[in-house]
Amino acid sequence: MLLHGISVRIIVIHLPKCKMVISKGPIVPSNISNESDYNRVEEVKAFDETKAGVKGLVDSGLTKVPKMFLLPPNELNQNPSSSLTDFQIPIIDLKGEHKKVVDAIKVASEKWGFFQVVNHGIPLTVLEEMIKGVIRFNEQDGEVRKEFYTRDRKKRVIFNSNFHLYTSKAANWRDSMLAEVFNPDPLDPNELPAACRDITIEYAKHVTSLGDALLELLLEALGLKADHLKQMKCGESVLLVSHYYPACPEPELTLGTSKHTDAGFVTILLQDHIGGLQVLHQNHWVDVNPIAGALVVNIGDYIQITSNARFKSIEHRVLANHIGPRVSVACFLTGRSDMTIGPIKELIASNEGPVYRDISINEYLEDKCVQAVDGKSRLDNFKI
Repeated sequence: MLLHGISVRIIVIHLPKCKMVISKGPIVPSNISNESDYNRVEEVKAFDETKAGVKGLVDSGLTKVPKMFLLPPNELNQNPSSSLTDFQIPIIDLKGEHKKVVDAIKVASEKWGFFQVVNHGIPLTVLEEMIKGVIRFNEQDGEVRKEFYTRDRKKRVIFNSNFHLYTSKAANWRDSMLAEVFNPDPLDPNELPAACRDITIEYAKHVTSLGDALLELLLEALGLKADHLKQMKCGESVLLVSHYYPACPEPELTLGTSKHTDAGFVTILLQDHIGGLQVLHQNHWVDVNPIAGALVVNIGDYIQITSNARFKSIEHRVLANHIGPRVSVACFLTGRSDMTIGPIKELIASNEGPVYRDISINEYLEDKCVQAVDGKSRLDNFKI
C-alpha cells in the first residue's frame, strides 16, 4: 500500500474510537487523509493505548519520526556556532581532602548547578547491573511490559511513555519507569518488575546513602551545619526514574527529553556510555560526557529555594540519537509532599531579603504538573 507516496508495511491495531496505523512511516490515525485533518489528540491517544511505547514504534520498523514527536527547529538548536569543547562540567573526587571537596561543590553549585562525582562509594558492579536491569525490563516481551503500563499517579511503580504525554506540545523519544522507593515507607519489592527487582532495591539503598552524604556536603558548602537539611527530612522521599531511549531514525527532529529543571532537592544520575545529556551554561548547550563509574549530580529547584538562589537549578535536556538504546537512571531526593520549604534564614542577607516565599511542596508540584513541559522554570512563580 502507498501512504503519501511511500511504500509501507501495515499493522492495524483496533482501538475503541480510532484506528492507528503502525508502519514504516509516520504513525497517524487511519482516518487522517491530509495535513488539515491532522488531530494530535487522536494520534497521542492511539499511541498511548497500544501500551507499546516508543520501543514498540522502533520494533515496528518505522523509518520516520511520527508527527506527535516533532519539534520546531528553534527548539532543537544545538548552538552549532559555539565551541562546546570550551566547557566541561566539574568533576569532583569525593575521596579528596574534605575542605577541597566542599569548596569544589560550592563553586560547581553556584556556577553550573551540575557536577560529576567519582569515588562515590557505589560499586561499579552495582552501577553496571542497574543499567542491565533497565535493559532487561524494556527488552523483554511487550506483553509483560504492558502489565506495568499505567498513568495512575497513585501507584508507586509507574511505567509508560512520556509522563506528560497529554500536556507537552511534543512527545519525547523515550519510555520510562518510576519507582517511589521511599515515601518515607519503603516500597514493597513485589511491586517491581521481576526483570529489575533485586538490583533496583540494592541500587536504591546505595544511592540514597550517597544522597544523604551529598546533602550534608551541600549544607557545608553553604556555611551551614551539615545536618540542617536532614533535620528537615529532605531525603525521606526518594524516586528512581529509569529512562530507555531507543535508537531514533531522525534524531535531528525530536528530543530524548525536553529542556527542564528538576523538582526535588538533589538529582543523582547514572548514565550509560552513549551520552546525550546536555546542560545549559552561559547560553550554550554543553555535553555531559559519560565517565565510566561516575555519577552526575545536579541541584534541584528546592535547593535553589532553600539556598535563597545561591545554588542554581539549571535547565538540561537529552538529545535523541541514531545509536541506541541509551539508558539512564535518575534518583530524585524529593522530600515529603506535606513539607514546607523556603529560604533558610541564615542565608538571607540583611541587605537583600528572601528571594522566594515559603511554599509547600504540594503547592509546587500542583503548579508544575498543570503546566506543559516547556523548559520554563516554575521558580519565578514563587518569587517575592
